[in-house]
Amino acid sequence: MDEGEHTSQPGESEDSDGETGRSTATDEEIDDPSSNPTDPATEGSPEKSGGHTEDAADTRRSHSDTDATADVDVTADARVDAGSGGRDRSSPDVDFDGVVLDDGDDNQGLFDDLLSGEPIFENKEVLRPSYTPHELPHRNDQINRMATILVSALRGETPSNILIYGKTGTGKTASAKFVSQELESTSQKYDVPCEVEYINCEVTDTQYRVLAQLANTFIEKNQQVIAGRLDNYRELRSEAADDPGVLAGTEFPTLDDLDARIDELETDADEMEEVPMTGWPTDRVYSTFFEAVDYHERVVVIMLDEIDKLVEKSGDDTLYNLSRMNSELNRSRISIMGISNDLKFTDFLDPRVKSSLGEEEIVFPPYDANQLRDILQHRADIAFKQEALTDDVIPLCAAFAAQEHGDARRALDLLRTAGELAERSQAEIVAEKHVRQAQDKIELDRVVEVVRTLPTQSKIVLFAVILLEKNGVHNINTGEVFNIYKRLCEEIDADVLTQRRVTDLISELDMLGIVNAVVVSKGRYGRTKEMGLSVPVEETEAVLLSDSRLGDIENAQPFVQARFDN
Repeated sequence: MDEGEHTSQPGESEDSDGETGRSTATDEEIDDPSSNPTDPATEGSPEKSGGHTEDAADTRRSHSDTDATADVDVTADARVDAGSGGRDRSSPDVDFDGVVLDDGDDNQGLFDDLLSGEPIFENKEVLRPSYTPHELPHRNDQINRMATILVSALRGETPSNILIYGKTGTGKTASAKFVSQELESTSQKYDVPCEVEYINCEVTDTQYRVLAQLANTFIEKNQQVIAGRLDNYRELRSEAADDPGVLAGTEFPTLDDLDARIDELETDADEMEEVPMTGWPTDRVYSTFFEAVDYHERVVVIMLDEIDKLVEKSGDDTLYNLSRMNSELNRSRISIMGISNDLKFTDFLDPRVKSSLGEEEIVFPPYDANQLRDILQHRADIAFKQEALTDDVIPLCAAFAAQEHGDARRALDLLRTAGELAERSQAEIVAEKHVRQAQDKIELDRVVEVVRTLPTQSKIVLFAVILLEKNGVHNINTGEVFNIYKRLCEEIDADVLTQRRVTDLISELDMLGIVNAVVVSKGRYGRTKEMGLSVPVEETEAVLLSDSRLGDIENAQPFVQARFDN
């Protein structure tokens, strides 16, 4: 900054009443850089100040004398904090309104407002289905029965196979995992080799994947066992090299025997090859799993959740092989615990598999509203902060879930979603209105997911029903749907199914709860199905149009058959 720029501020030198010494540099200060608290390298040129000098000067000349004095004071105070930033904050030519003051309080980031409210949750994970509680209300009978069956594993014996039945959300998986954790912790307490392996057959749904996952799990555990033994034997080998007498009382009479054992373990570790998720013959995968599980003595409980999905996808070969393994194993023993929502899935099993698999059966009945209330209260005490719920929240969640066949998972989702909605609205407590909002949201989410995963032909049929409803047609019959369906197929160049097949698709939509179809007799004209939508029109239409193939029919307005309503 040169002298000409600095002395062109008459307002500051004359009206500040002796205060200009704090803000106006003298000739000596300009010549002597050490007397200037600002860095001339960063603040000495208009370029470094962002090019705002002339504009700021014009603005400052229009201020009153009082404003000028205040600005000078701010300039002097701010000079200390100016640092070496790109803007010349110490120059009297810069307008400091909203610049020098700390911007942090005024500049709210994207998440600042969301974080400003007090959280309602203490531990939200407690309300998720994946959480295994330390106590399961109203499931003591089932848990005790599982324990009495599996206790034989702690004696080194083979437990009976167990099949667990019950509707969704009746505590089957949570109870089985709870018992499994207790079994493993007790086995460690008494130093008994007992392990539980969990597989979700809805994800791992083929024989190859089940056997590969089990094989790799036991290979990894075996490698850990081998590594631990090698560490012990190598340490013993080091001590025996100095004093062979340390081998007395061990399983190795001589140093050569110890070396041979170390070589054997190293060979075992090298030969253990993990199974790839594809590419091997199934019999090779099976033999690898067999060798891995039988590597040392142990009792293994294999928990197959959603076991009916495995049977539907790949038949009962997996269950047959697993249930027959004990007759071939030398060191280990295997027990199967199957969990299913389908009470009749064993009807499709080979009689030999059915007899060996269903040695013990445990049924989990649905929860009633009072039991659901106890479960929710137990979880809410851990999940929410104190007094975060009004008194009617838990009873209402329990009542809604009791209508859905006593589904505790639905009740927990409802309570968690209500808490999330309350937190998003920055409410201090969860109230009845949040539960009702959560109920609507969960129902809509369910509809969206079901509609989104429909086959393309079912989506076209559903879109035909939506177009008819939007055009004011009531009591829609199958013929009307088929006429619109054909026009829609022509619009997107899709294959046209027969009317009989379209009727079957309507029945499937009815079963999913998307449409409500009833068979109506027309006397001598026969019978027909009349239907109406059971889901929100706008949201359902939006989901259908999000499909890339159906997106082309958004602007198409096929002819809607006019008819007289009876």
